[in-house]
Amino acid sequence: MAPMASGIIDRYAAYLPITEQTPRITLGEGSTPLVRSSRIGPSLGLESLYFKYEGLNPSGSFKDRGMVVATAKAIEAGARVLLCASTGNTSASASAYAAHCGLRAVVMVPAGGVAAGKLAQALAYGAQIVVVKGSFDEAFALVRRAASEPGIALVNSVNPYRIDGQKTAAFEVAEALGQMPSELFIPVGNAGNITAYWRGFCELQRRAGGSLPVLHGAQAAGAAPIVRGKAVPRPRTVASAIRIGNPASWMNAVAARDESGGTIEAVTDREIMAAHRRLSREEGLLVEPASAASVALLVKRAQQSKVHPDKPIVCVLTGNGLKDPKAMTMGLKLPAAVEPSPRALRRALDRLT
Repeated sequence: MAPMASGIIDRYAAYLPITEQTPRITLGEGSTPLVRSSRIGPSLGLESLYFKYEGLNPSGSFKDRGMVVATAKAIEAGARVLLCASTGNTSASASAYAAHCGLRAVVMVPAGGVAAGKLAQALAYGAQIVVVKGSFDEAFALVRRAASEPGIALVNSVNPYRIDGQKTAAFEVAEALGQMPSELFIPVGNAGNITAYWRGFCELQRRAGGSLPVLHGAQAAGAAPIVRGKAVPRPRTVASAIRIGNPASWMNAVAARDESGGTIEAVTDREIMAAHRRLSREEGLLVEPASAASVALLVKRAQQSKVHPDKPIVCVLTGNGLKDPKAMTMGLKLPAAVEPSPRALRRALDRLT
């Protein structure tokens, strides 16, 4: 049997806060593909559009990169409980790594605010789930207070080890391209990931030189506190993973935007779901709605001639589409059943042509 591929702690130990006492745990996270666009890019006149497909991480999202480092450091510090508030992906990732390492996972989720696939993951991994009558931001405020108890590690993106782990995706993008991208489009919810990518690219630039990319963050119009310049008390969007009204890494995201010369802009749910369909039907990439926000913003800016068509552009696809089956099947309807005969099959095929 071939050994499991090394995870990010082994691959990038020199760039992470790893000591001799840090356990080298892994579920095989990282090494996700950078997929060149076959149809969306050419339709927009873009020569080199790529998708960083993070949905192929072990629990199905980019969160695993940060969670493996946060979990390893929690074990090193003697913690036995991983605690988080979550709109879904963080809870799934924390629960997976807790199960792998024999820890308890306690996750607090907003009532009605978590996609079914993600909630099912946390339950399957054996997490203890607390459902809060309120928003993610209210749940997050609660766990921050509870995290002061001994033996508990808070593993939301305010945990600096999460950001360190997530920055490895920037390393992989540059490795795959052989250079840094010209522009990078990324969904923004709690804003840890845009913070992490910028940290990763800046570290690469300090070591090896080269031009830093321009970062463009995409928020859902109904949950766009950074765009509006104020917190959103009751955020609303089909993209549950970025349904956050008061991001924990707000100021870091603004710094990444400003230092890169980029933008943080809003896209509507209609634009998000249009990009969601295009990714599936034109690229063969199944993503959750929040992932499609990056592509929705790219499409908008490309149509306004606000991107460089001849330079490498990357859209980050943060989570797998199977996490949100309701969104994936929205508006779809199965055709009526046909008789099991060659004649019925021919008729059905004729109707489809």
